Order: sequence, then structure tokens, then C-alpha cells
Amino acid sequence: MKQTNYHLFDFMDFDPDLQKDESLWKAYAPTKIEERNGDIVVTIPYQQQLHQEDMAPDTSAAQQCYDLIIRAYEPDIIRLFTTMSGDEMVEQDDMLQFAPEVKRLPLRYVDGDILAATGKKVAAIDLSAPRLDHWSDLLPPPQPAPFITFYPDGDEKKGIALSDDHFSPPRYDALPLGFCTVGCCTTATSTNNRATISFRCEADECFVGTGERFRKMDLSGQTFQLKNQDGQGVNNRRCYKNIPFYLSSRMYGAFYHTSDYCKLSLADHSTRSVQFLNDHATLDVFLIGGSTPEEILRGYRMLTGFPQMPPLWSFGIWMSRMTYFSADEVEAICDRLRAEHYPCDVIHLDTGWFRTDWLCEWKFNPERFPAPKAFIQRLKEQGFKVSLWQLPYVAQGAEQLEEAKANKYISQSTKEEDTATGEASSNFSALDYAGTIDFTYPKATDWYKNQLLKPLLEMGVKCIKTDFGENIHMDHQYHAMTPERLNNIYALLYQRAAYEVTKEVTGDGIVWARSAWAGCQRYPLHWGGDSESSWAGMAGSLKGGLHFGLSGFAFWSHDVPGFHSTPDFMNSPLDEQVYVRWTQFGVFSSHMRYHGTCKREPWHYPNIAPIVKRWWKLRYRLIPYILEQAERSCHSGWPMLRALLMQHPHDRQVWHIDDEYYFGSEFLVCPVMNSQNRRDIYLPLGTWVNFFTGERLQGGRWYYDVDVPLDQMPVFVRPGAQLRLYPDLVDSTDQMDLSRAVALEIGDDYKGINW
Repeated sequence: MKQTNYHLFDFMDFDPDLQKDESLWKAYAPTKIEERNGDIVVTIPYQQQLHQEDMAPDTSAAQQCYDLIIRAYEPDIIRLFTTMSGDEMVEQDDMLQFAPEVKRLPLRYVDGDILAATGKKVAAIDLSAPRLDHWSDLLPPPQPAPFITFYPDGDEKKGIALSDDHFSPPRYDALPLGFCTVGCCTTATSTNNRATISFRCEADECFVGTGERFRKMDLSGQTFQLKNQDGQGVNNRRCYKNIPFYLSSRMYGAFYHTSDYCKLSLADHSTRSVQFLNDHATLDVFLIGGSTPEEILRGYRMLTGFPQMPPLWSFGIWMSRMTYFSADEVEAICDRLRAEHYPCDVIHLDTGWFRTDWLCEWKFNPERFPAPKAFIQRLKEQGFKVSLWQLPYVAQGAEQLEEAKANKYISQSTKEEDTATGEASSNFSALDYAGTIDFTYPKATDWYKNQLLKPLLEMGVKCIKTDFGENIHMDHQYHAMTPERLNNIYALLYQRAAYEVTKEVTGDGIVWARSAWAGCQRYPLHWGGDSESSWAGMAGSLKGGLHFGLSGFAFWSHDVPGFHSTPDFMNSPLDEQVYVRWTQFGVFSSHMRYHGTCKREPWHYPNIAPIVKRWWKLRYRLIPYILEQAERSCHSGWPMLRALLMQHPHDRQVWHIDDEYYFGSEFLVCPVMNSQNRRDIYLPLGTWVNFFTGERLQGGRWYYDVDVPLDQMPVFVRPGAQLRLYPDLVDSTDQMDLSRAVALEIGDDYKGINW
């Protein structure tokens, strides 16, 4: 057992044997507070601690002082910035994209209070001496600490206070502020430094968000490594999409503005504290206030960017497999989709459209796809858009390799031979990858956009699947960043490049992406990665999608009916019940794509094909509603697929429910995720109407062990709701005239949808 259950080792990452030459510095009480250009600047002294398990000041070391800058913005945002590494505070970079509504609020300091020009109290600094009733000298007195409480929205009942969390003066469980040095340096400028900040939390506080987290709804009691890596499934700790943001049930959000590897402990190492550790000694934290989760998420998007609206056709059904290998195969599938009136808009070509499967050269195999432009045009005439798979690594043997190396478009190896992409890779082939496309280098970005993607887009391709991007070559050199600082934000640079050239050439802003970091929500859309085709895979996917929506993202999809099989990854047959239930889940998701390691076309499963076709047709009837909700999501804090807590934040039950969700504002969806065709259903307060049967139920209670036949799924709406639906059957969105959409009103005489 390597875990010690002590803060210094398990959270601050000190060597448990104390054999490394590293030092911990703890924040003390402020020595100076001043107004500077509308900010409040608090000078914080830090005292080195003795190199031991129990904390005690090393008085032989001189204190080091660093400024904590407190800045306020409209609406309801406080920023805390301090650096021990000489970084500058910026208001625009790859992650930050301030909305026009975000405006500086000048601050002033008056008798311990920090006040905005509007009169709102945004923080308080307690400089008073602690109250004592002296009785014993058994233990030393507590070390000084900065006692600062923040009120982003001015609500003093829910202050966010720095946490000086200890059992006894020597035994700390969290530091309000602190940093570490490595080696015998006398200043905190080592690249090995790390810094921490902690806030107090309440005993019953819940936390959500942090990215596409495959965990239960309430994340309290857990610590997360915010380090993007190939998730290799949706049921483990690994995460394709880490987002350094959480939302608290006390109605505030915290965004940690960094691309560094970092760690977030949500009432885990101490149930009294939320703790953040950055692998670089700079802390830049935005505390976002609001009275609802939507207001807080809107504040987060005001800082990092709002999602853009995907094109109409993307909300139709996508058909794919890993993989189709020829134009003839694709056309046969498309012909059958049309002949049997399975509505579908997108055909996706995965790893097999190159001359060698997985050898990504951004060119069609000339034998199996002999006339790609004509092929794409024929599909377009049938109403199909083409999506293409690729990845951001150039393989050994790729025809672009020498050009990429010569011009340093890809990362440069620091070894004589190197082919490793980060840590574990999910490349199912035996190919080696020579380097990662270096999006920190403008010339490499232009090469990728204009030489690799643009010819495909000009040929008629409508979407690029920006697969991978969670791992980069870690022992390579990049033009503008170290690999450690680049790895997390690489997804943003990668997807932005693909999105921009796609928008430029086709007019449609879209990618199909797997990895993500803060800011990637601007470039939709993302899907949930390589889920197991099982009930566990379906449940894990939904958990991930809910947390992803609570992390600032509006659009999210998943592979229907799961990506891989078990126990034989590539070859075990699908469970037909899983296929149907995952289809139902997909209909009520932002986007709907069939994909995986074996046959995904419904006619291969004749026992369930009629059920599947019926649900596909319902999907197309829902498209006017989906478009309406998507537009709303692009200008607010709402995701398309949203946890119940977003609508009912004061209902304590829903902070623990992760198998139900709202689809847009009107549908309450309860997927069935077991082979027993039964589930428990929780309905929030009020009256609810079964969308399919018209049955009315009262909320504020559980309905246990509800029987749900395979061709049905519990979906509820509110009385009086008006739902925009499409009245006609179509084979693709090309056949839709949205002016023909009709309003379905859930009135007193509603008996269920006719479908």
C-alpha cells in the first residue's frame, strides 16, 4: 500500500520517505493590503516548513512574499491570482474568451471589507487575533493564516473561505495557500514547483462537473487527477475530457485557469475542504456566483466561450462502424438505408479509408475509393453527408512524414528513436507514430488545415472526426510549450484548427471530437469515447455526459450501442436488448451516432429492427424541438442533456441521481439500463405526463420497480408544455421544411403521442 492517508504525501505529492530535497511553504496572515488599478492586492508571506511529516515552521529560512490579486467582474465573478513563477495575469488566451458582458468592477478596501464600485461586498479579510482561553502549552500555537472569505454574487450567507484546515497545529489536512520548491533553490522559481489553494466546504455539500467524469452524480469524497489520457472505456478513473471546473450545491462554481497537470480533491483528503494542486506554481482561480446552476454555468461560458450552433443535418442519425473499407460497401449500406426508409443523414468512414487501415495519410485509398469526389457527390444526392476519421499523429510510413519532419510540423524527438504517444495508446493497429502535429507552431497549424484537411473538405466532406488528442508524445519538443503544459490543452488547439477550416470551407462549424479541456465547448461536438457495449457501458456513458454538461459543454453524444464488445473486444456479438435500450437513449441525446467494432446497421438484427426503425422515425419528428433547444443552449448555461439538479437545485434527491436526465427543458428521460425491463423512477415535485401514453403521475416521490417493455422508455413532460415536432416522415433532414413544424400541446385531453 503506497497511500499514507496524510495530506503532505497523498495530496501535496511529497516523498513519503522524505528523501527528496523538497520544501513546503505555508501562507501566513497578510502583511499589506492595497488598492492597485481597481484590484485589491494582498501581500502574503510564506514560511518554509521543516522537512518532516508534522508541519512546523523552519525559522531559519527567511519568509518569501507573493501578492494575491483579487479582481472582480460583472456578472458575479471574483478572480484570485498569485504566482511564484513569474507568470502574468491575462484576460485572453487559448482558454479565456471573455464575453462582452464580462466587465471589470473596480474594488476598494474599507476596514476589512472589499467592496465593488456598486457597493456589493465581494470579500472580507479577517485580521483579528484569534480568541484564546489559555489552558495548556502541550502543543505549539497555530501558525498564522490568511483568513479571507469571498462573495462572488454578494450573498454573505454562502461565503467561500480559504481553508486553514488542521487537527492540531502540526497536523494539517489542507492549506489555504501554499507552494513547494524542489532542490536547494532559495527562490520559488524552479520549474518543479507546485502550488495549492483550498476552500472550506460544508458537511452536506455536493460537487459535480470536472469534465466527462464516469462517476456518480455527487463527486464529494473523491480526488481527481486532471490529466487528459485515453479513457479506454467509460467505467474507470481515466478521463478523455478533464475540465478544471466544479459546481457546488452551495451555488457557486470554481474554474481553475490552467493547462497544467493538476489535482482536485472534493471533500476527500479532508471533508472540510476543497483542495486544488497545480503542478506549476501559479494559481488563477475564478469563483463564479449565481442563484441557479444555469447562471453559474453561463458565467463560466462568459469566461471561456459559448458553444457554436452545429448544422441542422448533424442532428440527424449518423451511421458508422469501425470500419467501412470501400466505396462499394458504403454505397450498398446507404442504398439499403434509403430503400427501407431508415432515416439517416451522415455516413462516417472510420479508420479504413486509407491505403492501409489506421495509416492516416488524409487521402483515400485509390483502389477501394477510386473516385472519391464522385463518390461523395453520389452520397450527397441521396441526402448523406460524409464524415472522416483521422488523428493528430503522423505515422512511420506515412507519405507526409518527411515533409512534416523537415519543416518541424510534428513534435521533435529527443531520442534517436521514439514512437510512444504519451502513456497507453488505444491504437488497435501495429503502427508506430513518429510525432504529434505541433499546433503550438502556426506554420504546422496552417499545414494541417490547408494541406491535409482542406482538400478533403473541398471534395465535399462535411465533418472531420478529430479522434485522440488526449495523449501527445511526452518526450518530444514542441515550439511554444513543454509537453507537460501542452498535453491537456492540446485538445483545444487541435479541435480549433479542424473546426475553423471546416467552417471556412463548408460553412458548417462542426467536429466530432473525443478529448477536451476548458474552452473546447466552443467547437462542438464531442462524444463519449470507447464505451463497452453493455449495461455498464451505457450507464457509464450517461454519467459522463451529465458531468460533461455540468462542465460548460452544450453538445455531447455517445456510440450507440456502445463501441466494443465483451469478452472478445472486436468479435463478440451485440446484445439486442442493449442495442434497443441504447437506441432509445440516443434518440433523446444531442446527437446520435451508431459506431463500434462490429455490425451496427439495424437490419443485421431482424428481431429488433422494427423497434429500432420506429425510434429513428421519432428522432426525426423531434428535430424542430431539438433545434430550438440547441439554439437556446448556445446563448445560456444550459446543456442539451442536463442533470436533474439543473432544473431542481433545491431538491436534495437529485444531487444523487445519475440515471435520469432532462433532454432540453421539456423532456424528463428515464433510460432502462438492465435486462429485466424494469427500473425505479424519481419524479420531482409537480404533475408529470407520460409522453407516450398520456398517463398523469404526481411527483415529489419515487415509483419503484416500474415495468417497461423493450419497445418503450419512460419519458415525461409537464402539463401545458408545447413541443415543436415535424409532421411528416422523411429520409433525411434535406427533405425537411421546418416551416411545417407543428406544436404539440400537452393539454388536459392529451393521450400520448401518435407515433
